[in-house]
Amino acid sequence: MPTPEEPPATGSYPAHWEADVVLRDGGTARIRPITPDDAGRLVSFYEQVSDESKYYRFFAPYPRLSDRDVRRFTHHDYVDRVGLAATIGDEFIATVRYDRVDAHGRPAAEPADEAEVAFLVRDDQQGRGVASALLEHIGAVARERGIRRFAAEVLPANSKMIKVFTDAGYAQQRSFEDGSVHLTLDLEPTERSLAVLRAREQRAEARSVARLLAPGCVAVVGASRTPGGPGRAVLESLRTGGFTGAVYGVNRALPQGRTDLAGVPAYRSVGEIPEQVDLAVIAVPAAQAGPVVTDCGEAGVRGVVVFSNGFGRAEQRELVRLARSYGMRLVGPDALGLINTGRDVRLNATPSLRMPARGRTGVFTQSGAIGIALLDGLDRRGIGPSSFVSAGNRADVSGNDLLQHWDEDPETDVVLMYLESIGNPRKFTRLARRTAARKPVVVVKGARQRGSAPPTGHAAPASRTPDATVSALLRQAGVLMVDSFTELLDTGFLLAGQPVPAGPRVAVVGNTEALGLLTYDACLTDGLRPHPVVALPASAAPDDLRAAVRTALDDPDTDAVLVTLIPWVPEAVPEALPEALSGPGTPPGPGGAHGGRTEALAVALQDAARDGAEAGKPVAVVHLALEGLEEALATRGLPSYPAPERASRALAEAVRYSRWRARAAAPGKVPDHLTDEADTARAAGLLAGAVPVTPGRSRGLDAEETAQLLGYYGIHVQPALPAPDADAAARAARTLGYPVALKTSAPHLRHRADLGGVRLDIAGEAGLRRAFGELTDALGAPQELRPVVQSMAPRGVGTVIRGTLDPAIGAVLSFGLAGTPSELLGDTAHRLVPVTDTEAAELVRSIRSAPLLFGWRGAEPSDTAALEDVLLRVSLLLDSHPEIVAVELDPVVVAPRGATVLGASVRVAEPERLPDPGARRLPAY
Repeated sequence: MPTPEEPPATGSYPAHWEADVVLRDGGTARIRPITPDDAGRLVSFYEQVSDESKYYRFFAPYPRLSDRDVRRFTHHDYVDRVGLAATIGDEFIATVRYDRVDAHGRPAAEPADEAEVAFLVRDDQQGRGVASALLEHIGAVARERGIRRFAAEVLPANSKMIKVFTDAGYAQQRSFEDGSVHLTLDLEPTERSLAVLRAREQRAEARSVARLLAPGCVAVVGASRTPGGPGRAVLESLRTGGFTGAVYGVNRALPQGRTDLAGVPAYRSVGEIPEQVDLAVIAVPAAQAGPVVTDCGEAGVRGVVVFSNGFGRAEQRELVRLARSYGMRLVGPDALGLINTGRDVRLNATPSLRMPARGRTGVFTQSGAIGIALLDGLDRRGIGPSSFVSAGNRADVSGNDLLQHWDEDPETDVVLMYLESIGNPRKFTRLARRTAARKPVVVVKGARQRGSAPPTGHAAPASRTPDATVSALLRQAGVLMVDSFTELLDTGFLLAGQPVPAGPRVAVVGNTEALGLLTYDACLTDGLRPHPVVALPASAAPDDLRAAVRTALDDPDTDAVLVTLIPWVPEAVPEALPEALSGPGTPPGPGGAHGGRTEALAVALQDAARDGAEAGKPVAVVHLALEGLEEALATRGLPSYPAPERASRALAEAVRYSRWRARAAAPGKVPDHLTDEADTARAAGLLAGAVPVTPGRSRGLDAEETAQLLGYYGIHVQPALPAPDADAAARAARTLGYPVALKTSAPHLRHRADLGGVRLDIAGEAGLRRAFGELTDALGAPQELRPVVQSMAPRGVGTVIRGTLDPAIGAVLSFGLAGTPSELLGDTAHRLVPVTDTEAAELVRSIRSAPLLFGWRGAEPSDTAALEDVLLRVSLLLDSHPEIVAVELDPVVVAPRGATVLGASVRVAEPERLPDPGARRLPAY
């Protein structure tokens, strides 16, 4: 592409275009606008580009840039001429530039909506996906500036650049003219371009985590010269855990002539280490962390784990910026470290000297203390992690990155996560949905209650979204949200060793009727469907229990089996009772009777559970006072629990996951017939004139605007006419026709029938005047009450539909029954917008009070199809117009035939600037 000839100019610097991105190989780069101060960097960059790459860029030999070229390529108005650079450290590794042109290819200004685009990538950086990332970001910039198409001239031999354009997923045209390939790209994101972007994001972020978890060489910075301290402990853990790579210690105070720490080679700085370091573990005071990260970056380290704590938010942000600027991912600060039990890695980069057993459970935690407890709890249950990450403040690497990695990791079958904050709930939900389709994701979240907040130092700010809403949305995405640390382990225990049940039908089999009945009740409480208890005598032998469990598993009406056990009691009870009460421990010496029975029992249950696994039916054990049984079962992959409630809750979560997976296979579709382009355009015009011009301010639409806007989407609001006095009320009733309702519209009395602010089924004028007098006498003057008259709706169930726009999550649609169920009991369900027809049906049925809509106590069922139609229309309204920050339909009365909207409000504001969905970027907190 020839160099443009426009006069240079410089506009104000658009800082919001800056972004950190993960490249194809897992490293990072920073993308930012080019400024006049970059002249030296541009010249140095150009000198490192091969002659061939220069020829491909300028279609002719172009060995060096002239002063005029440098000025042209560093001075931009950031509207019609824009240049972006990808940087690592302080160096350019690639550039991209667009120039707005008219229909004849000449330099132009708005309203021209086409631009010529050209790239240049340093040869040693080609193949890392740099050009693809730059195309995403220059495309986002162009869309912001009103450019709708890119045109590019590429030499036929430049196959790599042609592939960058053709693989992007945009609608495009291609032709061959005057010896070059002419490409035109439509910049409007398409389903294919977004799919391409997300696939690239997944591969890159997964690779960045894989690099951290499988390093070839690890350096521990801050390892002390004497035993003690986290750095020295990590060094010992790496050495004793069997790490298959190279390990080095780093201590800047290492005495002259000393070359080792804890038996491994040691140096004063990372830069002195004679081989490429892949991972650096930093255990130095917070004030020294920045210089150490710089040292690592200059040495080409690929990732760092920061144990240091005590950072302020600004210091933490700068540490992340510094690490990313060198292409590194950062775990921490205040991290506990990383573990990878893979045979070819055996990485234990934590202060814990014990290397966990190899397993197939991925573990992520934001708390070191919880991380230690999780590893211990899993170990006691015979479960090892495939990988473990304790990210502390998770200023960079987060749960999102680990989900990207575990999604396709063949070594991980179950994911367990302890979270204290979710920086990007919408992305987490999207990633969790994809991962949950393949393997269970179990999450417990701290800092859930109102007034609590993530611990000091966490990078992600506290969300304004109620935790109940976030939890509901995560459940919608297939995440198993449990309430406690114990439930996290219990559920993970079951899912790690047993198949997912097909349904809720449970057989309860054991050698005790009492414990069986307690288990039966617990199953009912947790929504399972237990069969009558099958109780063998307490003297039943292991073979008897094996046969009973197999019989239960063979029943086609059984989906899972819970085995209940108490200590074995022989039939000769009086003589054997003292021995039984002494517990099942083995008498002195090997091979005691009770130890043998415990082992035989574990073997018998293992045999039966093997049959269950083949049939896709899980088996779990509830036991009391059976010492040694838990360990014996754990070594055989059989989950056991010391209380019926724990077993039933874990099984209920597994059933919930099974049901979600079945629903996810048929997600439904977002209807596209509910409105037309003309009505959508009219709604956009109404909103354009209603949005406040002052940034950060919102405005409620008046009743007429609200009714008009909703009408464009097929939502009819029952008219309510003002009634400032009795005569006005009578005129309004004559206009609407009797019977009518008289009610107050003052904010403090709306929907408060319990205070007498609503009078229904008024059949005539005399009754209306009487009701008006009673209303004003009881509650106050008409000026305060703001009475209105409204036609009576058919009798039905009152519901409420709300839509809100959350900056972190996006638009959320909520549904509940009007009044006490939603306001007092919090019985409300939520879905992310846009909502599919299947999700709308689930939304109606997911609240606890849903039976009231389906003919409870012999009532005629409500028209839920009409209700679902209203939900879909509100979803479409929110999805189409980001200016709408809140919409409420209250109440929506759902009758046996039809649904009537009796009240509505809409609030609008200038849309917040959100990151362009067509460009990947790492979060910056």
